Amino acid sequence: QVQLVESGGGLVQAGGSLRLSCAASGNIFSIYALGWFRQAPGKQREMVAQIFARDGSTNYADSVKGRFTISRDSAKNTVYLQMNSLKPEDTAVYYCAADAYTGTYRAYDFWGQGTQVTVSS
Repeated sequence: QVQLVESGGGLVQAGGSLRLSCAASGNIFSIYALGWFRQAPGKQREMVAQIFARDGSTNYADSVKGRFTISRDSAKNTVYLQMNSLKPEDTAVYYCAADAYTGTYRAYDFWGQGTQVTVSS
């Protein structure tokens, strides 16, 4: 089992910045990757960024490339999402999730509670 706790959401004007944090605990050695997802009202949940545990490599959604940066502090078991040049369309609930092994099965099965990000125009 992996537990995830997010923090750092809030209200910001367009063009501003926010940093989200996600602290992981529990069976962290089972984690293959940590990702940030978001879900806006009436829309499907989408992956924003992910970082792989083994080598720290990253992937980003095209909509956030060049504006968002995912990073980690392994000593603190924490992953961050630095969001710059925010746009109103970035408004959503942001979730941290862990792609972790349960036996030989691996999936994004562990989720945080979500944190609201609202970008005003």
